[in-house]
Amino acid sequence: MEFQKLSALSLKEMFICQIRDMILSGHLPVGSKLPPERELSKQMQVSRAVINGGFAELEKQGFLDIYPRQGVFVADYGKNGNINTLNAIMEYHGDTLGKSQIYSILEVRRALEHLATDSVIKNAAEEDILGLEGLLEEVAAAKSIQETVSATFSFHHRLSVISGNSIMPLIYISFEPVVTQLWKRFCHRYGKEALYDSVLCLYKCVKERDIEAARRCTDKRLDDALEGEHQIY
Repeated sequence: MEFQKLSALSLKEMFICQIRDMILSGHLPVGSKLPPERELSKQMQVSRAVINGGFAELEKQGFLDIYPRQGVFVADYGKNGNINTLNAIMEYHGDTLGKSQIYSILEVRRALEHLATDSVIKNAAEEDILGLEGLLEEVAAAKSIQETVSATFSFHHRLSVISGNSIMPLIYISFEPVVTQLWKRFCHRYGKEALYDSVLCLYKCVKERDIEAARRCTDKRLDDALEGEHQIY
């Protein structure tokens, strides 16, 4: 049984959580204007520095729009949000997403993985491909779900690096919080060995430089997660 480390939130983190939860619960609708910093500071009994820093972070997460001399407004985060917005929504819902959201995430993963494996198979040096084997062994040797997920991400990120596409690793990094949460859910349901099997399948296809086999491996894994034997809804 695994237990997570406990830590106390700072005042700024508590402020961010409260405002974000009020937005996601609908108590602060899109387009509504928040009270001035001075008023919030008085109501919540925290410094204006806490309010100001919290506003800045919530703007970064896509939940607020800040306009000088006009005020702070709840942003249309569903339309104009970013990867930080998605991560925050996952946290709010206890790391559970709806079917349509998971489907959209996995379809993006499908496209990215096809692009990465195609490029690796066509362009990567033999030593780079063989270097993936060490990361595969880390997945196999992992003692916990967290270690398995971390090693799996390292494998996929390295795959993106040796693809030769300079933007691909940045995209993979931006998706790390989302995909790792889904992998954790997958492991809790089907075991970390099942995640290892998916990485092993992909590695074998890449090692053999078989583009079609790599695509079939990716498609089977994602189709199973969406509608097959290993659904993660």
